Amino acid sequence: MKFRLILLIFCFPVFAASAAEPVVFAPEQLDFFEKKVRPVLTEQCTKCHSAQGEKIKGGLTIDSRAALLKGGDTGAAVVPGEPEKSLLIHAIEWGDEDLQMPPKHRLDAAQVADFVAWVKMGAPDPRDGALPVAKQYNWDEAKRFWSFQPVKKPAVPEVKKAEWARNEIDRFVLAKLDEHGLTPNADADKRTLLRRVTYDLTGLPPTPDEMRAFLEDASPGAFEKVVDRLLASPQYGAQWGRHWLDVVRYADTSGCNSDFPVPSAYRYRNYVIDAFNRDEPYDQFLREQIAGDLLSAASEQEHFDKIVATGYLAIARRFGSQANEFHLTIEDVLDNLGKATLGLSIGCARCHDHKFDPIPTKDYYALYGIFESTTFAFPGTEVLRHTKDFVPLVGGAEGENLAAEGRELGQIDRRLRDLKDEKKRLARTDKSAEAKASEPLPALNPEANEPVKGRTVADAQREIEAAGARQAELEKHIGSFPKAYAVSEGKPADTAIQKKGDPASKGDIAPRGFLQILGGQGLPPEEKGSGRKELADWISAPSNPLTARVMVNRIWQQHFGKGLVKTPNDFGIRGERPTHPELLDWLANRFVESGWSMKTMHRLILMSRAYQMSCNDNPTSAAKDVANDFLWHFNSRRLSAEELRDSILAVTDSLDPTPGGLHPFPPESDFHYTQHRPFIENYQTTKRSVFMMQQRIRKQPFLEVFDGADTNASSAVRPISYTPIQALWMMNNSFAHEQAAKLADRIYAARTEEPERIEYAYELALGRPASADEIVQAQRYIGDVGTALAETKLPPDQQPRAALASFTRVLLSSNEFLFLE
Repeated sequence: MKFRLILLIFCFPVFAASAAEPVVFAPEQLDFFEKKVRPVLTEQCTKCHSAQGEKIKGGLTIDSRAALLKGGDTGAAVVPGEPEKSLLIHAIEWGDEDLQMPPKHRLDAAQVADFVAWVKMGAPDPRDGALPVAKQYNWDEAKRFWSFQPVKKPAVPEVKKAEWARNEIDRFVLAKLDEHGLTPNADADKRTLLRRVTYDLTGLPPTPDEMRAFLEDASPGAFEKVVDRLLASPQYGAQWGRHWLDVVRYADTSGCNSDFPVPSAYRYRNYVIDAFNRDEPYDQFLREQIAGDLLSAASEQEHFDKIVATGYLAIARRFGSQANEFHLTIEDVLDNLGKATLGLSIGCARCHDHKFDPIPTKDYYALYGIFESTTFAFPGTEVLRHTKDFVPLVGGAEGENLAAEGRELGQIDRRLRDLKDEKKRLARTDKSAEAKASEPLPALNPEANEPVKGRTVADAQREIEAAGARQAELEKHIGSFPKAYAVSEGKPADTAIQKKGDPASKGDIAPRGFLQILGGQGLPPEEKGSGRKELADWISAPSNPLTARVMVNRIWQQHFGKGLVKTPNDFGIRGERPTHPELLDWLANRFVESGWSMKTMHRLILMSRAYQMSCNDNPTSAAKDVANDFLWHFNSRRLSAEELRDSILAVTDSLDPTPGGLHPFPPESDFHYTQHRPFIENYQTTKRSVFMMQQRIRKQPFLEVFDGADTNASSAVRPISYTPIQALWMMNNSFAHEQAAKLADRIYAARTEEPERIEYAYELALGRPASADEIVQAQRYIGDVGTALAETKLPPDQQPRAALASFTRVLLSSNEFLFLE
C-alpha cells in the first residue's frame, strides 16, 4: 500500500531583465492594470506627471510603461517584480516624509495593495508611449473575427471509425484526432466513470451503495440512468450554481473598506442554485439577473423571485465609504457583465477606445448610462451605516411604505452625521465664548459680554436624541420584513463620456445602447426606463454570436477541465482561438435549439465517448499533443476546495445536505464597522461549502488554502496550486483530525473485524475495495500507531479507535482521495 502525499510545486515569476526587452503579459495581468492601476494613475497623477497634464514635476511622466521604468530626476519609478525598490511604491505608501504622493491625501490601503501586486507581477502595461488618439474601427473587418461572426451550423463530419462515436460530439473529436494522427484512449472503467460523473454533476463522491448498484447494472442504459439520477438531485444545483457564482464573483459582504455584511445576499445565491436545479433556460436566467424586476410574472412570489435575481447586479463590489465612489461599482458591473455573458473585456474601453477589440469608449458609456439610470441597493458604510434602497419582498402599500422607511433611515444617517458635526462646532464656540468672558472687557466695548445668539449644544443634542429614537423605531420595524439585495429603476438619462475615465472630466453624451460590434441597438424613443430590459434582450438574443458560445464553452470546461476556448472570459483578440471551432458552433446551435437547456447540454456531453475515456498516458500521443488540446485522453484534476471539504464531510456522515439560508450576522442595528475595525468572521457550518459565508476583504480560511474563487473578480478558471500548506493542513488541521475521528467512529459502528473495517474505509473514502496487500499494510500501520498510543495517557479503551482515526486521516490525505481521473 503506497500513500502519495500532495505534490509540492513551487512556481516563481520571471521578469524581463531590462526595459528594452519586449515583454508579453497575460490578458488577466493587463486586465488588472486597466482595472486597478490605470484609473488611479489617471485620476491622481496625470495633472503633474503627464505630457498631457498641466506640468511635469520631477521629470517623471506616467504616460507609458517605458516612462515609468525610466523614471524621473530621482531614478526609476517602477522596478518590475520589486516593489521595495520602486520609488512609486515608496511614494504612495507615505513612508518617507520627503516622498509622499499624492501630496495632499493618501491613497486608501486597497489601492496601495493593488499597486504593490501590480509591480510584483512585473508591472504589466499595454501602453506603448504613443499619445492617445481616437481609434478608427474598420467594422467590416472587425466582424470577420471568428467570435463576432454568426454562429454557424456545421455538418457533422464523416469519420473512418464511425463505430467509435457514441454521438455527434465524438465525430467532431475523432475528426480532429485523425487530422493530427492521434489515437483516442480506451474507455475508463466503471468505478472511475461513476466517481468522475458524480463529482462533475454534484460535487460529492458516490456512496458505496451507488457504486455497487452501478457495477451490478449490466444494461446498455446503465450510465444514462446514472446521469439522469444525478441531474435530478438537488446537489446538482449546489455544484453548478457554484460555478456560476465563481463567474459573477459572489460574496456575502459589500467589499467597501469596512466590508459591511449583506445579510440578504444569500437570496441571490439560492436563486442561482434553484435556477440550475429547475433547468431554467439560460436566456431567461440572464434576463432575470439583468432586468428581473421589469419582467412579467404569473404570481407575486414569482415577481419577488425575479427581483432577487437582480442581486447579480447588486452584488457588484462597493468601494470606500463615500457616495462619490459609486462610479467604481458601475465599472465593476460592466466589467463582469462583459466577461460573464459575452466573454469580452469591455472594461478596457473605460478610459480609451479598446486597444484590441472593436469596443469604442462611446459604447462603454452607452452601457454605463443604463446602470447609472438604475438604483442599486446600498449596503451601508462606515460613514452611512444604514441600508438604503433594498427592495422589500412585500407587496402593495405595505411594501411601498417599507421602501419609504428605508429611504428615511438613510436620510436620518445623514441628518445625524450633520447634527453631530454641528454639536462639535457649537461646543467649540461655547468654549471660545467662555474663554473670552473670563478676560477683562475693553472699556469701549460693552457688547462683548452679551450671550451667544442662535442654536446651542443643547438644541443639537435634543435633535440627535429625537433622530436616534426614530432611527431605532425604523430599525425594529424594517428588520422584521424580508428584503432583497437587488436593483430597481432610477432616474433614466444618458451619460457623458468620462475623459480618461475621470468622472469629473465630462465629454460628449453617449446615448444608451448596445455594443456596435454586436448590433449597436439603441433604446426606442418611447422607452421611459433605464434600458435594462432592452439590454437583457440584446444579450440573450439567439442572434447574438457570443452568448451561447460562451456558455456552452463554460459547460464543456467544467466537464473536461478546460474549454474549447481556453480563455472563457475572453473571446476577443487577446483570447485563445477555439481548438474545435466547428464543434463549438455545433454545440451552441444545439444549446439554442434545446431551449437553452443546460441539463440537455450536460446529457449530450456526458454520453459522449470523449467524456468516458480513460486518463491513461500514451507516450506516442503525448509527443504529438502534450497539452491534450485535441482530447485523446480525459484530463485528471484535483478536487476543488468545495468538493474536498464536502467530500470529507460526506464520507464521515457529517454533511448536512439541506440548503443554507441566512448567516448568523449580528443585527444590522449593531453594524458599526470601520476601515480600522472591519467586519471579519468565519462562521462554522456542516452544510455544503457553497453555503459558507464568504467575504471580500478576507477569504474563508479553508477556501484560501485550497484555491477557492476570488470574490472580487470573475473566476472563470480557478488557478490550482500545490503547496506545503495544503499537505500540512490535511495532516494537522483540527478539522482534518475531527473528521478523521468521525470517519473512524462510522467505520467502528458498521464493522466489527479489523480487515472489514479497513475494507469499508477504502469503500467510503476511495470508492473501491482494498487489495490484500493494502489490508496487510494498513493493519501493520494501525498496529504501529496503537503501540505508540500505549505510551500516552490516552485511556486504553480509546486507543484502537484513535489508531484507526490516524489511518483514516492518511486515506483522506492521499492523492487518490484528492484527485479525479
